[in-house]
Amino acid sequence: MEHEELRRRFAALTTAHLADACLRAGTPVRCAPPPLRPLEPGSRLAGRVLPARHAGSVDVFFEAFEDAAPGDVLVADNAGRTDESCVGDLVALEAAAAGLGGIVVWGLHRDTADLREIGLPVFSLGATPTGPRRLDARPDGALDSAVVGEWTVSRTDVVLGDDDGVLFLPAAGAGDLFALAESVRDTERRQADRVRAGVPLRRQLDFPAYLERRRRNPALTFREHLRAVGGAVEE
Repeated sequence: MEHEELRRRFAALTTAHLADACLRAGTPVRCAPPPLRPLEPGSRLAGRVLPARHAGSVDVFFEAFEDAAPGDVLVADNAGRTDESCVGDLVALEAAAAGLGGIVVWGLHRDTADLREIGLPVFSLGATPTGPRRLDARPDGALDSAVVGEWTVSRTDVVLGDDDGVLFLPAAGAGDLFALAESVRDTERRQADRVRAGVPLRRQLDFPAYLERRRRNPALTFREHLRAVGGAVEE
């Protein structure tokens, strides 16, 4: 999926829709840990992963920018450290100048007021005033992959972010997952509209029938029932 199509289609979806699509497709749901949040509420990002593993110097980020394509999202792996920041205003300005679509930091940022003014979407674990006070040896493959929580991501992945958090998808299967997410969204919207019109969700989903079927078959799950009636509320 090309970058512009990715952004256009994600504009009408949420990470929750796409997480549900992953579950429905049997694809691993690669969510960043919940503490990874947008600097500014309402921020959204969507783009190819541009990975970089930080070892105490921002040169690894600048080197990553040399090969970046417009719309890429820097995924800065600082091992989830909370004793230093690794991204500040100058890195964000340079990322914006390189045409990047945002920054995801598995670690902390600083220069919060300046980052807000720059306006590039930034997701991180929070802020601290200090930058790195170390310079470690650069790990092998520092520009090949990044780790966020339990997940290792690379340029074969795309990253999506909104107020619910950050989600990684395989780029090769993104189109199919987006189609599933759009189906989930449309079903949920129809259900929500009917609830607002006075038709409770339990009636739409024939919940009493589910309870009766479960009484006869205790192994029956609500998700199986949802599949049978074409409903969407969980996957």
